Formats: sequence, structure tokens, C-alpha cells
Amino acid sequence: MPNLFHENEFVFNVLFEAVSESVIVVDESQTIVANNAAAEKMFGYEKGQLQNQHLNILIPRNYHAGHGAHFNSFYKKSSARQMGSNQDLNGAHKNGHNFPVEVGLNPFEIEGEKYVMAIVIDITYRKNSENKIRELNTLLEGKISERTTELNKTVANLKSEIEKRVKAESKLRKALKKEKELNELKTKFLSLVSHEFKTPLSGVLNAAVLVGKYKKTEMQDKREKHLLTIKNKVHYLDGILNDFLSVERLESGRVNYKFSNFKLSKVVNEVIYNANLMLKSGQHITYPKDIDNIDVYQDEKILELMLSNVLNNAIKYSPENTKIDFKIKIKEPIIIFKIKDEGIGIPLSDQKHIFNRYFRAENALTNQGTGIGLNIVKSHLESLGGSIKFESIENEGTTFIIELPLINKK
Repeated sequence: MPNLFHENEFVFNVLFEAVSESVIVVDESQTIVANNAAAEKMFGYEKGQLQNQHLNILIPRNYHAGHGAHFNSFYKKSSARQMGSNQDLNGAHKNGHNFPVEVGLNPFEIEGEKYVMAIVIDITYRKNSENKIRELNTLLEGKISERTTELNKTVANLKSEIEKRVKAESKLRKALKKEKELNELKTKFLSLVSHEFKTPLSGVLNAAVLVGKYKKTEMQDKREKHLLTIKNKVHYLDGILNDFLSVERLESGRVNYKFSNFKLSKVVNEVIYNANLMLKSGQHITYPKDIDNIDVYQDEKILELMLSNVLNNAIKYSPENTKIDFKIKIKEPIIIFKIKDEGIGIPLSDQKHIFNRYFRAENALTNQGTGIGLNIVKSHLESLGGSIKFESIENEGTTFIIELPLINKK
């Protein structure tokens, strides 16, 4: 029957060459009776070299024995199917190397003779991609473990901070004049801690559980989404803890500023990088990029904390698809930072209280926040000889202006 394929060579060539995948036809004895040029190219053979060869020439040696039994079983059943379900298949190249393939088998009959047509696809690129994804999954699992450890440390530090706050408040209760004020402060503080940590902690737990459910390779985008949630919420919790620690140090007078000479661009780039992780859909930040030549002599970490606090507020209290404009201006002997948003603004009646500790504007009560960030910024600026002010119109936006002495020390 192989003559049939030669007699109708033109017809078969038209059919085979119209297919971009490798096409191989074998008879009952597993002899190759027809193939297209794509098959020759895939396996490294010249035109006509595969004709009348045994199919084993395209199969790795260690699979020869088992393949014969599988072929005979398939030949008897004669039904189209995908070969090698749940197992890896490999083809043997003429030069000796093996490569992963995917094979579809289609039996057919001509003039009483049975044949099997195999459509072979080289999946080397797909396999490499899957391996890279597996490596990435392993890396991500490690990051989840790392973030969980960090979260445990954050919770432990928070517990320590709460204990310090309770002790400090117990001392203040001795002053009867401030008893009512202190009781209200305690209630508000504990409620704040409970709310601000319970919500993100629940989000971290839910995201961690969901990550564990998406085990298939094609679910990578869903894993990435929940891992980003974990990262953002841990970052948020860490920020709250730092705020509480800053309040405690400011109250006790234990703030030791560490001045050093550094590039302003270093701090700005770090602040922008962290802020980008919090952006809502469509939000973007514009900021100066030509500040590499500006050196300042200040406390680098405190400056980063102050700028981050104001910039994060701009993001938090602005809707999606808005711009946050971050400008820097040198006006000897000070440096001026302006952060302008297109957010909800501050009601006129609340503006006089905006720097008070734990104060939340009426239109911001539904947003996450502790009400201590701006108070910390103002306290640090006053200690460093600087100042902060703002301009705001409700439902139109707010501009915060930070002025800091420009000290150069070479």
C-alpha cells in the first residue's frame, strides 16, 4: 500500500504541506509511508530520508520497547486521541539530542489497509516557559514565607508598643485634671489599633489561603495578584507600626537625629518607588528627575518618612485616574517640597485640626488611617527647623508645602 501514497503524491503533498506542524503517516508495521517537509525539518532529515524508515528512528532509544506495545494497542482500537496524556513525550533528532513533543494520533483506512497519521508539535519553548514558571513559583513561596515572618515580627513589635502606651497612659491618669481626656484617648487608640490591624491582617490571611489554591501553571496571574495584596498590606502594617514608634519617641524626647550628607535623588527615588506600590488604578505621580546634583545634610530616614507620609496621603485620598504632582524647588536657604493631589480635599471646618494627633477629617472617616501621620511630620519639621502648611478645597484637592533648611556639608 505505500505505492498508494506515491501514486497520489501530488494530492498528499498539497494536504501535508498545508499543515505547519509535522505530519507522519505509518502503516501497521510502524513503517513511515509518508511525511511532510515540516517533519523532516523538525527531526533534522533531508528530503526523502524518512521514507520507508521504521518509526523508532524518531523515538528515543529508551522508549523503543514500551512504544511498540502502546502502538499495537492503539492500532487495534483505532480511535483518534492525544498521545501521552499526563506524561512527557520526547522526539529523537538526527543529531542525537531529544526534545519534548506533543503528539496527536489519527487512524484512517484506505482500500482496506489501516494507517495512523501523527501530528507532532515541538513544545520545547512551552516546556522552558513552564520550568521558568515553576522556578518563579518556588521563589514566590519563599517570599510568602519571608513576608509571614516579617508580619509576625510586626505583630510582636505592635504588642510591645501597645504595652508601652498602656503604661504611659496609666501614669497620666494620676493627673485628675486630664483623667477624662486620657480615658477618651485610650478608647480611641485601642479602637484604632484593632481596626487598622484587623482589616489588613484578615486580607493577608485570605490572600495566603487563595495563593495555596492556585497550583496550576496557568493560574500564575492569580497568584501574582494575591501576592501583591500580601506585600501591600504588610507594607501598610509596617508603616503604621513606624508611626506608633515615632509618636512614642517624640513624646519621650528620645529622638536622636542622625545627620549625614546624601543625594536628594536617593531619597526621592525610594519614596516614589514605595508610593508606586500603593497607586490605585489609573493614578500616576509626576516628579522631578533632574535632581542628581542636589546634596543635602539632614536625617535621611526622617526626610524619607515625612515625604512618604504626605505622598501616601495624596494617593489614599484621591480617586482612580488622577495625578499626584510632586515638585521640588531650591530657594536658599531652604528647600521646598510641594505635593499636590486631585482628591477629596479637607473641609474648611476641619482644616484647623488637621495636624492634631488622631484627628480624622469628616470626609476621610471611611478611609484607613490612624490620624497621626501629619502630626508626626509637623513635629519632626519643627525639631529640624522646618515647617509644613497646606492649601485645600473640598472635592478639588490639596497641596502640602514642606519647607526644610538646606544644609550643605562637604
